[in-house]
Amino acid sequence: MRGRRSLLRQYTLWLTAMFVLLELVLVIVFMTLLMLPLARRAADDLAGLVVLSAQTWSELPPETRPAFVKELRTSHQLDIRPAQAYDATPALHPPFVYLFEQAINRRLPQPSHLMLEQKGDELWYWINIPVGGQLLALGWPESRNESRPVVALGLGLVFSLWLSWWSARWLAGRIVRPLLSLNQAMVTVGDGDTPSLLPADGPQELAAVIHQFNAMVTQVQVLLTTRTTMLAGVSHDLRTPLTRMRLTLELLRDAPNPALLDRLEREVERMNQLISQVMELARGLQAEPTQLVDIVALFSALQEDFRDDNTPLMVRCELHQLWAAPMALRRVLSNLIQNAQRYAAGFPVTLVCEQGPQGVRIGVLDQGPGIPETELDRMQQPFQRLEASRSQGTGGVGLGLAIVKELAKANGWRLQWISPPAGGLQCWIQLHPGA
Repeated sequence: MRGRRSLLRQYTLWLTAMFVLLELVLVIVFMTLLMLPLARRAADDLAGLVVLSAQTWSELPPETRPAFVKELRTSHQLDIRPAQAYDATPALHPPFVYLFEQAINRRLPQPSHLMLEQKGDELWYWINIPVGGQLLALGWPESRNESRPVVALGLGLVFSLWLSWWSARWLAGRIVRPLLSLNQAMVTVGDGDTPSLLPADGPQELAAVIHQFNAMVTQVQVLLTTRTTMLAGVSHDLRTPLTRMRLTLELLRDAPNPALLDRLEREVERMNQLISQVMELARGLQAEPTQLVDIVALFSALQEDFRDDNTPLMVRCELHQLWAAPMALRRVLSNLIQNAQRYAAGFPVTLVCEQGPQGVRIGVLDQGPGIPETELDRMQQPFQRLEASRSQGTGGVGLGLAIVKELAKANGWRLQWISPPAGGLQCWIQLHPGA
């Protein structure tokens, strides 16, 4: 890990290399298609001016030649003098001088090279031109070519490299910054702490990863809260029957009594039921394969299981058969019916199966006090009850709706809770469209 480059450094180097490569390509295209043709045309114009000036000078009367030379110096920065011998060998020149040599040699009977001469603080270029049976030397100062393409190109490349480096570093930083935040958050998770949610900014793919991480963090927070709630609920709901069992055992020491033994057996059964529900919920409720269910027979069996003269279970079914997970459906309906009969005592509970606009749906409808809409989500968490005393006389342990929610989620069913204005609570189970 120590020998690896950081992602920021890698992205910076890659982006810088791409930027520099792109700039080099643009420079080559610019020089080839624009600068080189312009430079060739300028060199060809200067070569034509030099030859024309020599021919004009040779054709003028001797008395007018000084004025012509002065005009050349003033207007065109050219000078004419008698030719002198020099070593016409190739020398190192700027690119424009090479282009001038090519252009002037196309106009001379014999190819030649330029002569360099230092006049004061300035460098001059000279070439001998044969005209009118004699040789004339024509020259111009280096300052006549004010452009410095090589210098300009070098400075441009240096500035482009600097700008490319910092642009690439800035861009790479924007790409890597969310990853660094994500990495820090994952380290926090690895240390056993719960990080805060990250802003889902950056590119679409990275934002999707952060969104999934935030969903994971939220789920972990929910799981931790659920675990704490489950532990608190289990400890509380086990303490009550254990206290009763201890008291019953003390009474049995003094005088054995069948009624006390029955009471002890009921408390053990209640503890066993609580532990079974908690273990079932903790292991996670799995999906069950679907099969063709005789819904009329299922409703009749539930009506028999939950027979209660004080809170009768009414049945209304429009279908005879449907595709569903039979055991999961029976457990969901049993929990809902048990919950409805407990909190809507004295009023009938209706079990409905109908063909709705989105497919088959099954509902458990009661006329009890209902659940406030703001409390529905909380009531579907483990060990949550509207009545805070957790007395067995006023309700169960608070696991029924949590099991309903998990079973529905595992089997792909959608739960819908409705609180009618007239009171009561309706829980609808939306089955698969093909049910």
